[in-house]
Amino acid sequence: MTLFDGIEARSVETPGLTVNVLERAGDDPATPPERTVVLIHGNVSSALFWQELMLDLPTDLRVIAIDLRGYGGTEHAPIDATRGVRDFSDDVAATLQALDIPTAHLVGWSMGAGVVLQYALEHPALSLTLESPVSPYGVGGTRRDGTRLTDDDAGCGGGTVNPDFVQRLIDHDTTADSPTSPRSVFRSGYVAQGYQSEHEDVWVESMLMTSTATGNYPGDAVASENWPGFAAGRIGVVNTMAPGHFDVSAIVDLPEKPPILWIYGTLDPIISDASLYDYNNLGKLGIVPDWPGDEVAPPQPMVSQTRDVLARYADAGGEVTERSLEGVGHTPHLERPAEFRHALLEVIGYVGHRHDPAPPTEAIILRSSD
Repeated sequence: MTLFDGIEARSVETPGLTVNVLERAGDDPATPPERTVVLIHGNVSSALFWQELMLDLPTDLRVIAIDLRGYGGTEHAPIDATRGVRDFSDDVAATLQALDIPTAHLVGWSMGAGVVLQYALEHPALSLTLESPVSPYGVGGTRRDGTRLTDDDAGCGGGTVNPDFVQRLIDHDTTADSPTSPRSVFRSGYVAQGYQSEHEDVWVESMLMTSTATGNYPGDAVASENWPGFAAGRIGVVNTMAPGHFDVSAIVDLPEKPPILWIYGTLDPIISDASLYDYNNLGKLGIVPDWPGDEVAPPQPMVSQTRDVLARYADAGGEVTERSLEGVGHTPHLERPAEFRHALLEVIGYVGHRHDPAPPTEAIILRSSD
C-alpha cells in the first residue's frame, strides 16, 4: 500500500471485521466532531484515492479515510446485497464507534455517497458531501421518479460488469494496452480527458486492491425473461445498488437534516443522465443489441433523480448546495482539488475557509429553507 508522506494506516478492530483506516500523522484523536471529516471511497477504489485531499485540508481538522469491506486493506468479507449498502454503512458506524467518534462531517464519492446517505438515515451526521453520487434510487432500471422498470431489475447488478475487466483486476494488470484494463478504465471513466498526475500508479494500485472473491466485486447475476436477459443477484458489490435493494430517497424525511453539498463534473461518464455504465443507455446507443426502446428500457436519468430528491430535501427544510464543475469527470477531488477543498470547507462551516477564496470558475446553486 503506497502511502504519501504524512499519511499513516492502521487497523481498527470492530465486532464484524478488521477495518483499515488512513489518518494524517499528527492529527489529534481528541479533536471534536465538528472538526472531524470522514472520507468514504467509491467502487473499485480505496482510501488511497483520498490522500491528496487529506494532506491539503487544514491541520486543525481531524481527517480519516475508511476502506470499505473488500477494498484496500480492510478484510474481504462477503456482502449481502439484499441489504443495499447497509453492510458498508454498518461497517462505517462500527469503525467510528471503535474510534470514539459519535458524529462527524461525512464525505462520500460515487458509491461511497450512497453509503454516506444510508449512514445518515440511521446515525447522526454533521454534514454530507456527495461527490459524483450514485442516484438515490441506485444504478439502472428506474424511471425519473424512482419507480422500477421490472420486478427483477433486469439489466442491473453484477451482470453489467465486463468479465475481462474483472479478470484484469485478478491478474493485477497495470498496463493500458486494452480498454478494459484498470489503467485504461481510470483514464476513460474516472477522470476527464487531459487529467494527468504523478500519482496515477497509486490510483491504479488502489483499484487493483479490490477483492474479486465470491460475495465481493462484482457480484452474481440471475437469468431474466426481460431484456437484456439477466437481472441483479443477491450478493456482491454491484448488486447492492440495484434498485430493488437500494433506495436512500428517504433522506427527504429526516427530522434533523444535515447540510448537503452535491459536487460533480459535467463530463462524468459514470454518473450521468446518459451514463456509459447504464445497460439501457448502451442499448439505446446500439452497443448492446436488441434494445426494446424507451418505453420498455429507458436510460436512467441519474443526475436528474439526484436533483429531484435534493430539491425535495431543501423544500422540507434542508440546506443543499449544488456545485457543477465544467470539464470535470467522475473525480472532482483529484481533477479540481482547489474547488473541491473550498466547497468542502464551506459546507462543514470551517472558519478559515474565508481565507481560502473560491476559484472564479466555480458554479454555485444554493437551495435552502431560507
